[in-house]
Amino acid sequence: MFLISWHQDKNLPVFVLQLQVELRNMSSPSLQQPSFLLANLKADATTKPLVQRCQDLLKIIDEYPPKELHLIFPWLVENVFGSLDGVVSGWNLRLLHSRSSDFNLVLDFLSPSGPMMKLVYKLQAEEYKYEVPVNYLPGPVKACIQEGVLPDCPLFHNKLQFPLPGVLTLNVALNPFEFFMFNLAYCLVAPRNCLQLQLCSSTDSAYFLLVDRYLKYFLPIEGSVPASPFTDSRGSVAAPSPRASSVSFAGYGVHSPSLLKHHIFHQPSVNADPAAQEIWRSETLLQMFVEIWLHHYSLDLYQKLQSPQVKLALLQYRLSMSSMPCQPLAPPGSGTLHTYQEPFNPSEEHVLVVRLLVKHLHAFSSSLKPEPPPSPAHSPPHTSPLEEFKRVVVQRFVQQKLYLFLQHCFGHWPLDASFRAVLETWLSYIQPWRYTGEKPNAQPDQNRTVLDKWEPFVHENLLLYTKLFQGFLNRATRTDLVNAKNALMVFRAAKVLAQPNLADMIQRGEQLFLEPEQVLPHRQPRGYLTPGQGGCYLSPRQRMVTDTAFKVKSHVYSLEGQDCQYKQMFGSEVRAAVMRLIQIIAQARHTAKRISDQSSEAAAGGSFLSWFGLASSDLSNAFPGAEPEDSGEYLKKTHEFLDRALENLCHIFKLNQNQLAQLVANLGPAQDDGRANQLPDCVQGENGPVLTDLGRRQIINGLRRFEVQYQGDPELQPIRSYESALLVRLLYRASSLLNNRLQAQMGALCSRSDFLGRLGRRYLTDPDSCVRRSPMSRRALERRQQPRLSLRPLASYRTLLLLLLVYALGALLSLGPLCSTALLLMGALLYGVLMTLCAEKLKTQ
Repeated sequence: MFLISWHQDKNLPVFVLQLQVELRNMSSPSLQQPSFLLANLKADATTKPLVQRCQDLLKIIDEYPPKELHLIFPWLVENVFGSLDGVVSGWNLRLLHSRSSDFNLVLDFLSPSGPMMKLVYKLQAEEYKYEVPVNYLPGPVKACIQEGVLPDCPLFHNKLQFPLPGVLTLNVALNPFEFFMFNLAYCLVAPRNCLQLQLCSSTDSAYFLLVDRYLKYFLPIEGSVPASPFTDSRGSVAAPSPRASSVSFAGYGVHSPSLLKHHIFHQPSVNADPAAQEIWRSETLLQMFVEIWLHHYSLDLYQKLQSPQVKLALLQYRLSMSSMPCQPLAPPGSGTLHTYQEPFNPSEEHVLVVRLLVKHLHAFSSSLKPEPPPSPAHSPPHTSPLEEFKRVVVQRFVQQKLYLFLQHCFGHWPLDASFRAVLETWLSYIQPWRYTGEKPNAQPDQNRTVLDKWEPFVHENLLLYTKLFQGFLNRATRTDLVNAKNALMVFRAAKVLAQPNLADMIQRGEQLFLEPEQVLPHRQPRGYLTPGQGGCYLSPRQRMVTDTAFKVKSHVYSLEGQDCQYKQMFGSEVRAAVMRLIQIIAQARHTAKRISDQSSEAAAGGSFLSWFGLASSDLSNAFPGAEPEDSGEYLKKTHEFLDRALENLCHIFKLNQNQLAQLVANLGPAQDDGRANQLPDCVQGENGPVLTDLGRRQIINGLRRFEVQYQGDPELQPIRSYESALLVRLLYRASSLLNNRLQAQMGALCSRSDFLGRLGRRYLTDPDSCVRRSPMSRRALERRQQPRLSLRPLASYRTLLLLLLVYALGALLSLGPLCSTALLLMGALLYGVLMTLCAEKLKTQ
């Protein structure tokens, strides 16, 4: 078995390949003797219900020795969480909801203190190892390993296993706890049936609640992490292989040692603090979640993040490998950093789980106990490993990868309402004061001032405020803000950034970044700050301005590189984009109000006459699949959200009412009213109008639109709920027979220019056939203009009820069915004559 380990001396990356041949009990289960227990469990998985299987597993975990349990553990993990390639669905934790009878059973079995974790601890005490193919690691980690570069995450250090001769697959060897957490995290990103996932609520699934339980258990807000129930000969569950505190990271521009003190990574001993022995579980869980869920981005970002030190290390590694007589088998695709490519499209469920992680980490970090004042007469107070972990958890573990994750989502997420999950994740991260556990004041959220103690956090996360706001600004200007859900997102972002004192903090952070370099002490390129240098954003200690500016610059350079071109949030370029957004908001607000007024008038005018068939009978507008966002109630919400968004944006960028009035006046509302009834800009093509780029922008911003209607044969529209399906089909056949036989006569009648021709056109042609509402081909338009007799209105239950009332009234007046029918026909003819005469008089006037 070949293991590769990396060492570093005096911050100079040197790679040493160590070949070790060992006989170990961690070998793959496929190389072990056949297990009858495993065979029985596989047979029971297809025959027994889940309740009985869990009861059997509980007995097995309690009674069998670790040697037997070791053989069934990989299969059991796959059977629960599903296979990494998505072929085996497992227990479908992402589809299992509280309505299911197995919901509570699964949560109890997989809970942090349940039987499954008892099995993990039992195997952890024996130091077994389990292999995971490198192909299933996050793309950046996989690319680093394939290139021989040390990944930035210490979780995968000293775990790479070279394959046996003739095998091309690289693996990493994980201990039982790491293997379980890897599969728990990977269950979220493994390919599954997307159609089934869309039919379920993500936040109510067993997986979502299970992740929440693990976060609360291993990252407790109150108290400490519970000790594991199983111990080894040294008094505690064996931690993973130690990593010296002097080992630094070669990837992603990080050159300082770990921000955690050495005892967090140090191998536990008999006399060590029990909390220090167990803190590695909390760190392992967090690192696994962050790596699997957040460590993904596109090729251009991956290349940008490769520092010169990484490329130098890669060159030295290749030179050392080329000088060796026996080289390990290189995996396919290795040899260049540019071979990295990972299609990454997170789902809405993925983002919601990330938001859960962000919210809990803020609460976990905010539970840090205040530091006691230093006393010269006594030694410095002892800080527990868990408290030290809280101090650095957000900046050290989450900041960089979450920034890249959100930046990717802002640039690639579809322009629809599902972006709300990404937006709320971003807003949760930039508001850590919401998760402090303190009781909120009586003031509303918008009037609650951001305390000064959070200014270091704002400065040390400056890009997550400024750069991501610019990304959101770019999205908002290309979104249909007439839609209430999109308008709500703009309002939410503006409301958060408009909190008192927050905009001033951001502006001061930008000023610190723009300070001249010569006033700063010597800065190591692209380095992070340690907590000992004052990196804790909850610390009340006063710091020098130059030290604060150094931290801001260190943050920006570490995420964007030394050659980044920083664009100020309150600079002229972004301010002009905000002005443009304000104009778009004003246009969308005006459009929403106009459409809402029109729909209210139409509803008021047609409510009474529609019963008697005197109102417009446009069947296409009554189609049950119409969007509810077009209703008057949603448009009123849109107007409200946009009004409040305008107020918040003016507060953020300090715009007065005169500037706002001038921006709105430049829109030309009178001209917009005249254009409201026009079609979007388009050119005439072979099959009808074709939108231009200007027309597309007009539709997106709600300035103009096609009044979409049904373009096919009106007689073949879907049968409505208020129609008799049998009568619709019978009357269609009858009308088709009459139209085919009398087509020439009806055409001759409608082509006449006298009164009879006008009367015939009223009954035999569609009055809206000449109105251009939506793009329609010439052939379809000509087909709709042909005279035809339509009997479909007679299939309506309303029409049938009216006919029944008329015949009942005739029976009361001693009129027979024939007389009643004749009166109906005469009344219909008289109505047509009167309407034709009225139309002529209106034309003459």
